[in-house]
Amino acid sequence: QVQLVESGGGLVQPGGSLRLSCAASGFTFSAFVMSWYRQAPGKERELVATITRSGGRTNYADSVKGRFTISRDNAKNTVYLQMNSLKPEDTAVYYCYANRQSDDYWGQGTQVTVSS
Repeated sequence: QVQLVESGGGLVQPGGSLRLSCAASGFTFSAFVMSWYRQAPGKERELVATITRSGGRTNYADSVKGRFTISRDNAKNTVYLQMNSLKPEDTAVYYCYANRQSDDYWGQGTQVTVSS
C-alpha cells in the first residue's frame, strides 16, 4: 500500500522556521521525483519545490527561493522541506508529491500557519 505521510507542520511566528518531513512507503522511493506543493485557502495548489531522484538537482518557486530547501534521504525513504524566514503568505496546507512517468502519489497534507 502506497503511503506518503507528512509531518512537521504547525504554528510559527513570522521569521521563524519549520522543517517538514514526508515518509514514503509502498513504492520504490528512489525512482521517483519528489515535490512539495501547497494550497492556501481560496487558492489553487501550487508547486513549491522539486528534487530529482538522486537529489542532485532542485527547483523552487520564485516566492520561496533563498528561504526554503528541499532535500531527500533515499536510505530513509524521506523527503524534507526546510522552511526559513517564514512569512504570513506561506500559510497553507503543504503536500508531498511523488511522480514517475504515469505514476503519481499525494500525501494527506500538513498545515503550516505563520502568524504572530
